[in-house]
Amino acid sequence: MDAKEKNINDLTFEEALKKLEENVLSLEKGDLGLDESIIIYEEGTKYSDYLLKKLDSAEKRVEELSAKDEEGVRPSLNTEPLNI
Repeated sequence: MDAKEKNINDLTFEEALKKLEENVLSLEKGDLGLDESIIIYEEGTKYSDYLLKKLDSAEKRVEELSAKDEEGVRPSLNTEPLNI
């Protein structure tokens, strides 16, 4: 993993989305050279992949939290019971 990818992985979902939007706007302007456009496009695909992974992870988490066993009780999420 290179430094750029590591940096992307440290971003929040919102930060990565903003970066992707900035890349799209830069490409839509049409004033970049071919080499720079390719670099920005490649960077954008990395942000897109990262965002899709984050969304997939969030969806799985919501499914886990929403899942119910046969008795209608939510399954344990590996938490310890409270001793009140």
